[in-house]
Amino acid sequence: MRIGELSEATGVSTRALRYYEHEGLITSRRRPNGYRDYDPDAVEMVALIQDLFAAGLSSGLLRDVMPCVAGDGAGSPPADLLARVEQVRDDLLRQEERLRARRETLDDYLSGRRRPARIDALVSADACGPDRT
Repeated sequence: MRIGELSEATGVSTRALRYYEHEGLITSRRRPNGYRDYDPDAVEMVALIQDLFAAGLSSGLLRDVMPCVAGDGAGSPPADLLARVEQVRDDLLRQEERLRARRETLDDYLSGRRRPARIDALVSADACGPDRT
């Protein structure tokens, strides 16, 4: 199938597909007229690439993952591949924890459960600007 057909089948732009190919994530053959020709299983591979990008894996990491899942899946993974994927997962977990803490802080301020110590002095001294009454 040609690149436009693959793009239509996957919902991924032709520009992104060219990038995937440049990065070695998918392959194509060239027709005599120079057009790219993709195997039908490229649709499934592009879907997997999209999922793994959405999960936070980089194209560099995907280059090592794809041989393990492409074709017959007989590619030999680098020894540290699992540890690198786990590192991405752990980084995501730390980001989630930081976001949760930030959200809780904002919730506390919005609900009035938390108030800076100096806020009473600032409000009584009208340090927040002109009277809005």
